[in-house]
Amino acid sequence: MHPRVVFKRRATITDLPLYYSGQLLKKHSKEEDFKEYYGELRGATLFLYKDGMQDTYTERLDLEQLKSMVLDSPYQRKTPTIFTLTLQTEEVQLKMENPDRGEEWRGYILTVIKKVIPSKLQLLPGQMLQLQEVLDQEKGRNPPASRPPLPPRPGFLLSASQSSPSSPPPRPPKEEPDHSASQMPACFFNVTRAEAERMLEENPEYGSIILRPSTLANNYAVSIRQQTASGHVMKNYRVTSTDPGFVIELDIAVTVSSLDNVLQYFIEKTKYNLHPYMASQPYDTRIDVSPAPKCISITSTKPTTVPKALVAPMLRSQSKKEFLPPPSKPEEGDYVCPDDESPEDQILKQGENECEYVL
Repeated sequence: MHPRVVFKRRATITDLPLYYSGQLLKKHSKEEDFKEYYGELRGATLFLYKDGMQDTYTERLDLEQLKSMVLDSPYQRKTPTIFTLTLQTEEVQLKMENPDRGEEWRGYILTVIKKVIPSKLQLLPGQMLQLQEVLDQEKGRNPPASRPPLPPRPGFLLSASQSSPSSPPPRPPKEEPDHSASQMPACFFNVTRAEAERMLEENPEYGSIILRPSTLANNYAVSIRQQTASGHVMKNYRVTSTDPGFVIELDIAVTVSSLDNVLQYFIEKTKYNLHPYMASQPYDTRIDVSPAPKCISITSTKPTTVPKALVAPMLRSQSKKEFLPPPSKPEEGDYVCPDDESPEDQILKQGENECEYVL
């Protein structure tokens, strides 16, 4: 692969400006021998490659967590330079066979981390000018995208930590805006690695993937519970927050634009065998009937006055029958002569007349 292609590939993966690079040796405090690497100081991170033509870094050291940098021996032109880096979670030693290169490495690392050029450096004026340019670039560089406010810890974790005397006190919740939950995936929990693994182990029916904050600033982590041939295993992956998006720290780093895409990447790569962790929500089992509203009286305490008619009402004529006294009950043997014939009597009489005409 052409060196330009390699450099472009590294710049795309790391998305950080290159300040210094060269051969060096590294070993952890628990290791016996140094291993040779090709190192690149990009931003405040030291990326280590197996050689100068490898496009994907093998290891990285987050120098923002640097507590101290101690030179094991004074600067000597004929003696390799070895200095110890004490980070938050580990201790690493770097060795340069060329002492002049070692002094340059020390100057660039301290300048980037302390944001000031060290006063005691065995460097030439031209090298000091290069350090000043790096310092100006680092100060003007946009800070990493800040992490959205963390949602409150789950209630069952708070109760468990309060009931256990040996566990550390829970972290006090921060004042957060109401829209903070909408900025994070539903499977994000403000928990540690141990708590996330316990949640996945005790509640497999809720899901198999949890997004959580990392121990490093501006970083995240993904905890998954995955089924293998030998059973379920727990795995944890680091996700670094950068200006254009988020970098999933794999053998071949992957950059995506959002945390939702981080989860989608894991789900697709496992052929949809992983599901985001979603705690079940309680459901109501009783319907409460609200009491009927009280009757509202519409009567007014003030008497209603009926308005007088503008036109005098007309008197209807009443038939004489209404004023006649009720007929007296006839005595036995008397004949009653009806004043008027009823309709039934008229019909019968008409029928008799018709019969008479026929005869």
